Amino acid sequence: MLDSLTRDLHSGDRAGLLRACRRAYLLALATLALPGLPLGLLLAAVRPLTLGSLGGVLGAALLAAALAGVAAYLARRSAQAPDLIARQAALTGAIQAATAPGVPFLIGCAFLGSGAALLALWGVALLAHALMWWQLPGWLRPERSPAT
Repeated sequence: MLDSLTRDLHSGDRAGLLRACRRAYLLALATLALPGLPLGLLLAAVRPLTLGSLGGVLGAALLAAALAGVAAYLARRSAQAPDLIARQAALTGAIQAATAPGVPFLIGCAFLGSGAALLALWGVALLAHALMWWQLPGWLRPERSPAT
């Protein structure tokens, strides 16, 4: 996968850069999410966290959505950084964008023992993932020298 990412990154065209950014995004998301599942299972087995009330579930989902929004905003800002070359800015933004769905997913992993909270938080993560995937092409800008 890293060979494909490198090849796409150096292809020199917009489609190759987008493929590289999406691959980097998925790798970063996997790096965030994969450790969350076994840790969540361990927490559920040892001391499960639950959210019994609708207010608690909604509060956790809103907090996760707010954190995902902040992460998405910061990733977009990185992708538009004028002091970086276009390829570097796009790749940086794509990697940072993985935190938008990653944070709600990891919070959801902490609530593996609570079905409603898990579904709500992973739903927020899925929506954040779809939003980031859809926005990535808009973050690519034409290649030019970095600002001085």
